[in-house]
Amino acid sequence: MKKSNAIVCAFVDMTVPFYDIDPMRIVWHGNYVKYIEEARCALLDKIGYNYNVMEESGYMWPIVDMRLKYVASAKFGSRIRIYANLVEYETRLKIDYRIECLDTHKVLTKAYTIQVALDLENQELQFESPVVFTDKVAVYVA
Repeated sequence: MKKSNAIVCAFVDMTVPFYDIDPMRIVWHGNYVKYIEEARCALLDKIGYNYNVMEESGYMWPIVDMRLKYVASAKFGSRIRIYANLVEYETRLKIDYRIECLDTHKVLTKAYTIQVALDLENQELQFESPVVFTDKVAVYVA
């Protein structure tokens, strides 16, 4: 996948399991959210700021916006790759996603999520990303 304006990239590969499909033998639309979560976890692990580290640092990052565009359907047994690309991080965390068929390289789904930092002590949303996070991303910024 082309990096475009990505600051950090990660991906996961999977084979579509039977329990994720609907009666038409294609992936039920709600399962794509689960797939992008897997890629987001891989991205956060790469940065060194996964959900456990977030909580230990005193912040959580709830999703405040999510958009998915279904381009084509993944089918039972399809091998897919889910890309997660961090594109914004200074005031919010914006991650772009792309799901492709590994065999045909056809784009199946495009998505993005936006998350904002929440101070766990006072439950206040932050207008800037906490330094504990931006310092981890800074090593990837050229």
